[in-house]
Amino acid sequence: MLIKHYLFMLDYASLAAVGAVIREGSFERAAAVLGMTASAVSQRVRGLEERLGAVLIVRGQPCLPTDLGRELCAHLDRVQLLEVDLAPALAGRDGKTGMPLTLRLAVNADSLATWFPQAAAAFGRETGILLDLILDDEAHTAARLRSGEVLAAVTADPDPVQGCRTVALGALRYVACASPDFMSRHFGAGVDGATLAKAPCMRFDRRDMLQARWAGEAYGLGLPARANWVPSTQGFLDLALAGLAWGLHPLELARPHIAAGRLIELPPYLRLDVKLYWTVVRLHAAALSHLTRAVCTAASQSLGGDA
Repeated sequence: MLIKHYLFMLDYASLAAVGAVIREGSFERAAAVLGMTASAVSQRVRGLEERLGAVLIVRGQPCLPTDLGRELCAHLDRVQLLEVDLAPALAGRDGKTGMPLTLRLAVNADSLATWFPQAAAAFGRETGILLDLILDDEAHTAARLRSGEVLAAVTADPDPVQGCRTVALGALRYVACASPDFMSRHFGAGVDGATLAKAPCMRFDRRDMLQARWAGEAYGLGLPARANWVPSTQGFLDLALAGLAWGLHPLELARPHIAAGRLIELPPYLRLDVKLYWTVVRLHAAALSHLTRAVCTAASQSLGGDA
């Protein structure tokens, strides 16, 4: 890794300034968080870049990290995580240091809209540590972990990540449905390959293949239909209720609307399960242990996992 060549030069006060700029997106917002002037933050960042002989931040709106900047910030996150375990000894018996810790995680939007809030709330009550949640498709959250951007991720990718451990959480179940008005307009003659190919659907983003998977398994269809792009779990549900298109929703969210007749499940009533995993860096830090326990507990209650 690049970072091993620079460890002996690191100035952690300056590195904290780099991390703040990258997290906040600008020198001005980083200065407000750090309680410094933007000029002082800039001086610290520039000084560290000069000592390392490398650019760490691409200046812009927002400011973005270079590969080395991202790697150094990942290192800083790990150091700060370990330092929290020393806080009681360093700060006295009350354990107060005045330096709040924030853990950056990657989580998919549907988990955030269903079971993950219970895990986050339990973790917050137990530790008081803050969370910085990065939203991404469940098939791609692991990439955030591999890049060092986050310390843990809820992911659909079971492949091992170097330096991390992976725990199976269970499966999030999805149901294909649409409003009664939409069913009448587009599926009056019934749902089959021909009518499904013409009816507009919804997709979360360009990487979302869940609707295509359902159409393929249910009707052997490649789903050439036009799609509405809706990058929001709640937006998916609201637009389905309004009659815009059909789509797949977490069963937990769709069930009360199906029971009330506001949504109708599409034949052949095939429900899809998306297996989820918790992948977390192998770091002996109490905060990560607490977080993993909270995530596994919430998942076991909502996803039917064994974790």
